[in-house]
Amino acid sequence: MKEQIAAWKDEITSWRHELHKHPELAFEEHRTADFVAAKLESFGLEVHRGLGKTGVVGTLRVGDSERSIALRADMDALPIHEANDFEYRSVNDNKMHACGHDGHTAMLLGAAKYLAATRNFDGTVHFIFQPAEEAAGGAPAMIEDGLFEKFPVDSVYGMHNWPGLAVGKFGVRTGAMMASFDTFDIEISGVGAHAAMPHTGIDPIMVAGQLIGALQTIVSRNADPIDASVISVTQVEAGDAYNVIPEKAVLRGCARALNADTRKMIEQRIRETANSLCEAFGASCKVDYANCYPVLMNSEDETAHAVSVAGQLVGENNVNPDHMPTMGSEDFAYMLEHRPGCYIFIGNGDGEGICMVHNAGYDFNDEAIETGVAYWCALTESLLIPG
Repeated sequence: MKEQIAAWKDEITSWRHELHKHPELAFEEHRTADFVAAKLESFGLEVHRGLGKTGVVGTLRVGDSERSIALRADMDALPIHEANDFEYRSVNDNKMHACGHDGHTAMLLGAAKYLAATRNFDGTVHFIFQPAEEAAGGAPAMIEDGLFEKFPVDSVYGMHNWPGLAVGKFGVRTGAMMASFDTFDIEISGVGAHAAMPHTGIDPIMVAGQLIGALQTIVSRNADPIDASVISVTQVEAGDAYNVIPEKAVLRGCARALNADTRKMIEQRIRETANSLCEAFGASCKVDYANCYPVLMNSEDETAHAVSVAGQLVGENNVNPDHMPTMGSEDFAYMLEHRPGCYIFIGNGDGEGICMVHNAGYDFNDEAIETGVAYWCALTESLLIPG
């Protein structure tokens, strides 16, 4: 397996560079979807398009077993202007593969090529190429369009590169691996006034300042200190003049948790805190709270199997089965709510100069390609053993 994949490394890398050069944002991945579909068809797979608007599913059936699995990669880019100057840098202004989805897509295509050529398994593999992972909900869109009804599977698997983890290593954990992600908009209504006579009005900016601090007490005083959660106010809007107390102020931000009950508590307390504090100052508020991504929960048996496969591939010492959970979020969590499975981190390189994702200077590490392709292939062959 490793020798064959190594022989294809340059080809798979060229796919990655082509995808990197032409990034597309959420639900706009038309060129990317065309590229993926053409490759899958050239490997001899059944190709299905249109789930979740721009999603692509390739199906490979071998033998007569009723067992089936799904392997998923994400395709969308981010609205970032790339700072790199290599030959395959983005040609689309303010669009960039700053999270490695180009690498994820290329690796899954490489696995499809290998498995279609060798056919050393018995069952069905669905290769899911998902749009709009970056906070736009591509996974639920595909699920709502009948993903698991049209392509029933026993289990589903995902993989993401991880800067700071050496190439050739994996990190994973059972249970909560990535946090939930929710957003809030709080519009505070006061009474406008002259800045020289604040007593004649109700200052929504002052209320907003108090509320920013009060929201942090939800994490520090309402949540279990051992149960990680984060509330971040990321936008503040109010006022148009130096000498006018405005009528309204708006706070926007996000909340994250690694526990579903904590997630619910945070939403409740944000609503209660905002309304109570505004009432105390004579103001009023409107809270819009959106549940976006759930907690990503790896199931026990599937994660244990993934750890075993990765360990056989790169050595047990290169697989961390108790990787620290991250407060980042992933909409693969929706797929894990519908089917058991495992989401694993693959090393994107460590040491000096390594750039974290969502940065204008980031680039997927091509040295991780062979390991990623081999993991997908080994996982498939071990789950769908012939005989």
